[in-house]
This record gives sequence, structure tokens and C-alpha cells, in this order.
Amino acid sequence: MVQESSAEIFLRKAEESLAGAASEFASSRFHNCANRCYYACFLAAVYALRRAGTQPTGRSDAWSHAFVQAQCAGQLIDRLKRYPADLRDTLSRTLILRRTADYTMDEVSRTQAARALDRARSFVAAVRQEGR
Repeated sequence: MVQESSAEIFLRKAEESLAGAASEFASSRFHNCANRCYYACFLAAVYALRRAGTQPTGRSDAWSHAFVQAQCAGQLIDRLKRYPADLRDTLSRTLILRRTADYTMDEVSRTQAARALDRARSFVAAVRQEGR
């Protein structure tokens, strides 16, 4: 068995979350779909940041959501131009929907979940393509 790099583990987890999002959407579980869409994007962004040589700040090796969003948009999209500008707000938009799904009385609609799933698929695909 080939040893998986620490960066590749995050891409594998992102793809697993994306598959989970698609499965939840197909089962009309739109709140879970929104949650999995966000984590697919978040984990893909961690993968992309690790491949770019970025590490979490501070003494912890934990990736904070704010740090990942800022570094992904600021470094990988704006400064280094590794990903298209239309992906810039994907993390923030899917985070807002995840928070709605997980922490509010509001419902996530089929349309909202479908759009989040499309965004997550595009984001993970772009990260996967850049990583090859």
C-alpha cells in the first residue's frame, strides 16, 4: 500500500464529504447536504493550502475556519491565482448555509442545497485539478 501524504488525506476527506453531500441531497436531507458541502470545500481548501506550503498559525496544528477562508481567498485565489476568482466566495457562502442548517430554525431548501452542491463540486474539482 502506498503511503498517503498528509496533504492528500485532506483531499480524500473532502471527496468523501462531497460524496456524502450528494447522497444526502438524493435522500432529500438538505440540512445534512449543506453541512457536508461546507466540509468538502473546507477540507479541499486545507489540502490546497498544505500543498502551497501554508501551515496553521500559532502553536496548534488545527486549521481554523477563519484562517482557511482568509488564506484560500487571499493567497491561493487573489495573490497566486491558482484558482478562478469565481471560487473566491465558495467557502463563505457554504459556511453561511451550513450555519443555517446546523444552528437556526430556518430550513435549507432543495434549491439552496442544489446550489451548494454545485459550488462544492466545482470547488473540489478545481482543487483536485490543480493538485495533479
